[in-house]
Amino acid sequence: MLGQHQRAEGRPTPLYRFAFRAYSCHVDKKEPPMSKLTRMTLDREAPQAPRSIDREAPQAPRSIHKEHDALLVIDLQPDFMPGGALAVAQGDQVVAPIVAILPLFATVVATQDHHPQGHVSFASSHGKAPYQVIPLHGGEQTLWPDHCVQGTPGAALHPGLPREPLTLILRKGARADADSYSAFRENLGPDGQRRTTGLGALLHARGIRRVFLCGLARDFCVRFSAADAVTEGFAAVVLDDLCRAVFPDKKAETDALLAKEGVLLATSADLCATLEIS
Repeated sequence: MLGQHQRAEGRPTPLYRFAFRAYSCHVDKKEPPMSKLTRMTLDREAPQAPRSIDREAPQAPRSIHKEHDALLVIDLQPDFMPGGALAVAQGDQVVAPIVAILPLFATVVATQDHHPQGHVSFASSHGKAPYQVIPLHGGEQTLWPDHCVQGTPGAALHPGLPREPLTLILRKGARADADSYSAFRENLGPDGQRRTTGLGALLHARGIRRVFLCGLARDFCVRFSAADAVTEGFAAVVLDDLCRAVFPDKKAETDALLAKEGVLLATSADLCATLEIS
């Protein structure tokens, strides 16, 4: 039977447990015998120590493991930058800091919104104003300005993002009848299902246990990708200083959703220590 702080073979260890991998309670057998009450107290209380740490408020990651951690760079595209069709305030400010951490990872995935003309997520396809929310395929769909249309300059990856470090460029939202916020699964389609992009299987095949996420936009594509990463069996960490939101005034709401979904928050500065996590 597995101990409290061990992990099952093949399953990722949640990030918040890494700090306790070396935790143990050892009593030197040469010491005088303890009373029965003392021994019972130690046996009962020692294994409980890690539980005093709240899973939703863990220690920040001290470093990354280059082979078992992956970086997901979400939708760094001109249409999401200031002046773009669906501009995210200060979106351009995250590009250079993201580029700076690319060499820390052996696996880097960049996602790319890649919509056809007349996409179901476009407000123009419904004769409505942008940012309204409508029922769609059994769920809800926020309607957006036309953006990241295939073949247009706004749909390209940002020119400041080098291609050489990228393991994969994942295009999403390419089906006309379904949106795709997440890097792992599309939004609900006409059949009521969320089709997989295959990213989860790829990362598992490469031995990835944890994903760090950054990019645009924090409250939609980053958040949905992070939540689906947890569902796929990975620990997920959003690098908060390397994201920007469509609706920054709703940060508290987004934070609460991320916590509920089991996603951890950190900053790029938390990656600076030298101790590798295995």
